[in-house]
Amino acid sequence: MEEVMQLGKGISFSHMFEALRYDGPGDKIKLPPSSFKELSDEGALDKGPMYFRLSKVSDRVPGAPQDNDADEATCCGVLEFTAREGSAELTPHVWNNLFRGDSPDVPLIEVRYVSLPKGTYAKLKPEGVGFSDLPNHRAVLETALRNHATLSENDFVVVNYGQLQYKLKVLELKPASSVSVLETDVEVDIEGPDSVLDNVENQHVLVPLETGKVESGVVEEGKFRYYKFLLDEGMGEKIASGRANIEVKIETDTSGGDTDIYVSRHPLVFPTQHRHEWSSHEMGSKVLILKPRDASLVSGTYSIGVYGFKGTTKYQLSVAVKDVLNSQRIGEQASASSSVDVDSVVCKNCKRYISSRTSLLHEAYCVRHNVVCMHDGCGVVLRKEEATDHVHCNKCGQAFQQREMEKHMKVFHEPLHCPCGVVLEKEDMVQHQSSTCPLRLIVCRFCGDTVQAGGEPLDARDRLRNMCEHESICGSRTAPCDSCGRSVMLKDMDIHVIAVHQKS
Repeated sequence: MEEVMQLGKGISFSHMFEALRYDGPGDKIKLPPSSFKELSDEGALDKGPMYFRLSKVSDRVPGAPQDNDADEATCCGVLEFTAREGSAELTPHVWNNLFRGDSPDVPLIEVRYVSLPKGTYAKLKPEGVGFSDLPNHRAVLETALRNHATLSENDFVVVNYGQLQYKLKVLELKPASSVSVLETDVEVDIEGPDSVLDNVENQHVLVPLETGKVESGVVEEGKFRYYKFLLDEGMGEKIASGRANIEVKIETDTSGGDTDIYVSRHPLVFPTQHRHEWSSHEMGSKVLILKPRDASLVSGTYSIGVYGFKGTTKYQLSVAVKDVLNSQRIGEQASASSSVDVDSVVCKNCKRYISSRTSLLHEAYCVRHNVVCMHDGCGVVLRKEEATDHVHCNKCGQAFQQREMEKHMKVFHEPLHCPCGVVLEKEDMVQHQSSTCPLRLIVCRFCGDTVQAGGEPLDARDRLRNMCEHESICGSRTAPCDSCGRSVMLKDMDIHVIAVHQKS
């Protein structure tokens, strides 16, 4: 690695330290205060950002010639000089790239000052599949690299997206095998993974699903299988106008397993039990009709999560856009033909309208065979042999068959723990994680990055503008107005333009 570095610039700094870990993003390490004094005396502070080459120490003398095994070394920046004397504190990124196998009992490293050229090109390759499914994944990578001062070939860069984590290997860098990524524009290529569908059931991968076609699969209990489908503008307009519906259908075998379906529209890529827009929890085969909440947001990419609720289940999944005009006409005809005859009476048992000529005969039969559910607000007429299987949830009052009650209680009323610390039931958790959870992912209106929203902003004006904590802070950055050149906060730019520059 050294032959492609511009070592020195007249500065000689090479020391052996005990490596310690600390939790922090990126690749900036902590060095002891004595290192700051030595680097200052050498004049390193006057030469801009400081970079260091870290290498593992085995049975060699620090400063002596060493082999150039890329797995034995990496580069980094420095965050501060607050480590205890004789030690250097490494972030998880630096530690994992330096100690890729088992860490020694007393990890010793050599820290050497180096000068790195500014990077112009980088090629990275995801380890596994799924990274390219993220919306605007290049922007997600760019956000992760903002915490880095350097990149080195054969290092792994970890990109976090919510609770998901992706590892990308650095395959190639220009103009050197280790470069600086501070204050420079780097052209980034992302190479596809070696295998698209290897071990797909254990990864967050979106399998393409064409509308009208059936996809077969198997899902294990407690795991997800994910699919995606695309609705073009033409289909979106048809659905938005009410002339068609999106129908998601899953047919399962009768081996005793059971599944749930969760559906979301991007940018929510991987729907879960807590974060989704539509769901179905019926037992066995099921059909889910998607009714978009916003008519202007119909076309685009959708994700389907098939969740193994019980056992290992084989299934067949399909998505179709079905015309609803014919069914509406049938419903209109049915409602028109269901007018009540003037010579009708109400059955005392089932409360239905019956012809007065046959009312006595009907009531005698009805009382002998039928029973009405007396639960408040129900009133369903049941066969007497079916009545024992008809039960109501004592929490929400919904009616189910006896065999469905256990699943209903587990899905809807079992307490769920949000990573932010809140404990809620399912319906409240879905609302919490979509609108108020500080850990939910949003696309910032100012920086355009996918970030955690944070809590409510301190500024009441920002709360009135429906900003989250991140947007309130990010929007406080200033930028010159295009019209007058004044420095204005990003979140006040639209008000500034209207108040100062809009013509009457």
